[in-house]
Amino acid sequence: MLAVREDDAEAFEELVVRYQTRLVNLLEHMVGDRDQAEDLAQEVFLRVYRSRKSYRPDAKFSTWLFTIANNVASNANRSRFRRHEVSLRPGPSGSSGSPPMERMLLASTGQIPARQLDKAEIRDVVRLALSSLNERQRLAVLLSKFEGMSYADIAETMALSPQAIKSLLSRARVNLRAVLEPYFESGERPCLDRAVENRADANPEANPEESSLQPES
Repeated sequence: MLAVREDDAEAFEELVVRYQTRLVNLLEHMVGDRDQAEDLAQEVFLRVYRSRKSYRPDAKFSTWLFTIANNVASNANRSRFRRHEVSLRPGPSGSSGSPPMERMLLASTGQIPARQLDKAEIRDVVRLALSSLNERQRLAVLLSKFEGMSYADIAETMALSPQAIKSLLSRARVNLRAVLEPYFESGERPCLDRAVENRADANPEANPEESSLQPES
């Protein structure tokens, strides 16, 4: 990244090659669409390049990259949900069960649907529930459950301690359960607007160690 900061175009191309697949996969889990994830990844890399002069060598690049990715995906989801493009009704396939990553997340929250849901419905409601988390909780969940990273690796990426990551994930599970339980029990759709409003109020990250993400490195 230091070479990129000094306008080395070849170094930037190498950076894109190194992180693109991982970034696209992460974004796909955040927005639920591969094509959109690829478009958003390009936007993330564009922001990285435009901000290259502000890169601090004492910061961790992955932290910066994933923070930018989280912001870009959050904006995309917020825009789409407000246009009501996400349907929580069963899709035409009528298939049951849920994709592996969604099943993993549901298992981590202890939520087992009381009624049969198809894959698309599970995916959409889980994505909506994830969007209700504050940014640190959501990023920690994605890195843990979707990227398979250890507490230590997530802590390094987010510039927090492993204990702070455990706290974030524990609180995220509680918040996800509160959003998912009514839907799986009675079909009550999660309210995005209320969740967004509550993110700041319900944000329990009072620990100064969790108070902010350092710029990406």
